[in-house]
Amino acid sequence: MHYDFKTKINKVDSQQYKNLRVPEIDWALNQACEIFIKSIAEPRYRNHLGFEVNQRAIDDIKTIVVNNSVGIGVPTSIPTEWIVSIPNDYMFYLSSFVNITKEGCGSKRVRGRIVQHDDLHETSPFDRSSFEWGEVNMHFFGNVLKVFTDGTFDIDSVSINYIRKHAYIHNAQDFLPGGTYNLPDGTALVGSQDCELPEHTHREIVDIAVLIKTGELQIPDYQIKQAKVNLNQIN
Repeated sequence: MHYDFKTKINKVDSQQYKNLRVPEIDWALNQACEIFIKSIAEPRYRNHLGFEVNQRAIDDIKTIVVNNSVGIGVPTSIPTEWIVSIPNDYMFYLSSFVNITKEGCGSKRVRGRIVQHDDLHETSPFDRSSFEWGEVNMHFFGNVLKVFTDGTFDIDSVSINYIRKHAYIHNAQDFLPGGTYNLPDGTALVGSQDCELPEHTHREIVDIAVLIKTGELQIPDYQIKQAKVNLNQIN
């Protein structure tokens, strides 16, 4: 991806942009990777169908989809509210299942339902969490999921399906001297980290990275590179 980036930004032959260092290229690649994932996983201004709108979208980010990450339910001071910790690598929610237990009725696995904070879901007899109807309401608070009951059953655990954060792409081993550098938060990088997405997405991610850096450097062919990125979105 580094070589592809250098080629597309006209560095390999002309050496015009030889001042671009490894950390700068890494930064652009990670910006591009994040944009690529967001455009597929959770676009804000599209149809809100999620990333499974078609098979190509599924294939593009399937390597960072986490299935059935289990969090244990912890009761709060409010009898009808429980909390479950969100995984540290969590990025976007996909779906969830809740394991619940009711005295005299046993246990079962039901679908979790994300509700809005301003919904009156627990005061409505038609919308509140119910063991019998197999529905449990939840919403996000900081780094936890708040899970609701109607007071007659307990939350054992929640299994979350989600899209995780991508590992930071880098080629620190080629950064001289030393073959290492630190991120702005102080994290030391050594060796290398390849892109975790399927190989067929790599060139498209590089195209986005080149577009980002081209705009920052005010290179004249910015519009040509932008047209290529736009073409990738429809083909």
